[in-house]
Amino acid sequence: TGQGYEGHYFWDTEIFALGMLTYSMPDVAREVLKYRYSILPTARLRAGTMTQRGAMFPWRTIDGHEASGYFPAGTAAYHINADIVYALRRLIEATEDTEFLHGPGAEILVETARLWADLGFYSESKNGKFCINEVTGPDEYSALVNNDLYTNMMARENLEYAAAVVADIETNDTTAYAKLCDATGLALGEPAEWARAADAMYIGWDDERGVHIKDDSFFDKEPWDIAGTPADHYPLLLHYHPLVIYRHRVIKQVDLALTLALLAPRFSTSEIKANFEFYEQYTVDDSSLSASTQSTVAAVTGDMDKALDYLLDTARMDLDDVEANVRDGIHIAAAAGTWSAIVRGFGGFRDFDGELEFCPRLPKGWKKLAFNIAYRGRRLHVEVGHNNVEYSLPEGDTLTIRHWGAETTIEPNRTTLLDIPDSEPSSADQ
Repeated sequence: TGQGYEGHYFWDTEIFALGMLTYSMPDVAREVLKYRYSILPTARLRAGTMTQRGAMFPWRTIDGHEASGYFPAGTAAYHINADIVYALRRLIEATEDTEFLHGPGAEILVETARLWADLGFYSESKNGKFCINEVTGPDEYSALVNNDLYTNMMARENLEYAAAVVADIETNDTTAYAKLCDATGLALGEPAEWARAADAMYIGWDDERGVHIKDDSFFDKEPWDIAGTPADHYPLLLHYHPLVIYRHRVIKQVDLALTLALLAPRFSTSEIKANFEFYEQYTVDDSSLSASTQSTVAAVTGDMDKALDYLLDTARMDLDDVEANVRDGIHIAAAAGTWSAIVRGFGGFRDFDGELEFCPRLPKGWKKLAFNIAYRGRRLHVEVGHNNVEYSLPEGDTLTIRHWGAETTIEPNRTTLLDIPDSEPSSADQ
């Protein structure tokens, strides 16, 4: 909305803005993804320049070309491909837009999956697991690392989804499949290759610490003295050379925590709690992207006081001009992240594999939380109190959801009242 980023477009759009738009204005979300499709030819050229197969979407762009002049934080952020596919999948599951999926969506899936299959390899030192080296995840203080957890897990989702969608199109839409093969030169064995890579994806785990491994080198680095760093020396990147920062165990913005938020059903509740609490101590939140995700994950763990503190950080980012740069434009991702922190955090909203789940909790001092979810031609209204939740369908047909793991059917023009348990597992634990 201003000159702060000179008109450039970032991955914040797919992961943060579309996280809200998909469930409030899905037609707008679709237009955003159409833009990404429009620059697919340029992304193919970029992959060729990088001597890779498939397509490589830019980290920072205006017209589709990579506009970042600093490759460790820009070009190396291969996760952009998976971020776009993540947003695509959420939109398709929320709208059932098969036409878009079988056309532009399928082309994006083929080319992004090709990139991952070409970028990674089966490592002997990791017992034949599929590894992805020399990448930068969302955390720009950990550049050019091997097996970044966020990148690997999001790439796995990308590969699995691409393989499944192509197989479905081949079986059920022969016309679209022929067009897809013509547009992409899809080879017969490629989807099987993607599925194999996804199945073998390396996901690091540390038995001693009881957490996932952020990346292969994270625990080999000296911890940054966060407490001993003067307050006026943050953000670190404005006061220390990047190489100094890269040698330390410090996280600029949520990376592993973002993995927990986006892929929550892939973790148990205990894993989310352990990972969140462990990596929070190394996170300096030198980015406006962090607080909303921290709030969301804190709420999932049940730490409502911390979740509320983080929510206020993101909600007041521009209202209080926290970073003294509102003159350059508002922080769109922080604004959209506020919605996510409220709806996904306190509202406990999860959407995965075509299923909606709600595990809501209210923080102290709040009397009620109400929000709407647009989903497959329906409008689901949710009102959360401290002891119970009201679900209703002002628009659309009957909808089946999960409330704290239990399947529940919501009928049109009828309010369903359900209790909030004191402590119940979500479907990720069942």
